Amino acid sequence: MKKLIVSMLAGAMSLAAFQAIAADKVTLQLKWVTQAQFAGYYVAKDKGFYEEEGLDVDIKPGGPDIAPEQVIAGGGADVIVTWMAAALAARDKGVNLVNIAQPYKKAGMELVCPKDGPIKTEADFKGHTLGVWFFGNEYPFYAWMHKIGLSTDGGPDGVTVLKQSFDVQPLIQKQADCISVMTYNEYGQVLDAGYKPEDLIVFNYTAMGNDLLEDGLYAMEDKLKDPAFEDKMVRFVRASMKGWKYATEHVDEAAGIVVDNGGQDENHQKFMMGEVAKLIDNADGKLIPEAYERTAKALLDQKIITKEPTGAYTTAITDKASQ
Repeated sequence: MKKLIVSMLAGAMSLAAFQAIAADKVTLQLKWVTQAQFAGYYVAKDKGFYEEEGLDVDIKPGGPDIAPEQVIAGGGADVIVTWMAAALAARDKGVNLVNIAQPYKKAGMELVCPKDGPIKTEADFKGHTLGVWFFGNEYPFYAWMHKIGLSTDGGPDGVTVLKQSFDVQPLIQKQADCISVMTYNEYGQVLDAGYKPEDLIVFNYTAMGNDLLEDGLYAMEDKLKDPAFEDKMVRFVRASMKGWKYATEHVDEAAGIVVDNGGQDENHQKFMMGEVAKLIDNADGKLIPEAYERTAKALLDQKIITKEPTGAYTTAITDKASQ
């Protein structure tokens, strides 16, 4: 009996070792630091959804000095999270990124201004300072200014653009009349700083029809031509969207998983997760073609990209993932 038990244990260990060896490795590079913005991926790993698909996923946090487009171009990742504008700009420069899934159906970007300040409507922007982040996050803002006919060179007929830090200090210290926020992040920081919703004028990109696609999943075009890699991405997207669905249905638990993986301030992560859930929609990860066309047109109009992109997205991955 003892020999049988030992043999069974050895067999189980051998099977576990074989599964660990057999699992396909995937490196995911995030756009920013560990936070609920990326909860679906952390949940998928924590709940074993990747393991169920035969994947061993390494999630690499981003930061202010990390450009996901450069990481994947250099071979440091198999798939990245980035905004469509940044991906199309990179593709225009020769980094052939392809959108393989679009978890975020809606944009979370907003411009907020104190109600007691000089800005009440878009007509008040002229001659004032507006803050926006750079590193690819500025494209939606510039597209909006182009749409309403305002220059961004600081002249009297346009606006002065403040290269905004990744916090709300420019608003608190009155370095800008309005600053950029994400519904799920900095807007909460503005409230934490003592502002109340009724104290703010909010310009929501989605509500204005100025939203460009935000967090999507991108892989390199040449790698997607390999059937084995494509199959790996199908399994990765299927597990990731299962993670996103779970996260949107279990907000507090998802926030806790993010904190366990290095996210800061559980209460803020819960706030963030609740707001992110509103942007994910039905968690199928499918790209909305009209949103893609709007994003590409805005970049073309502003000359951020020099030619109309082709082959910049594929529905093959999400189609197969949903089967």
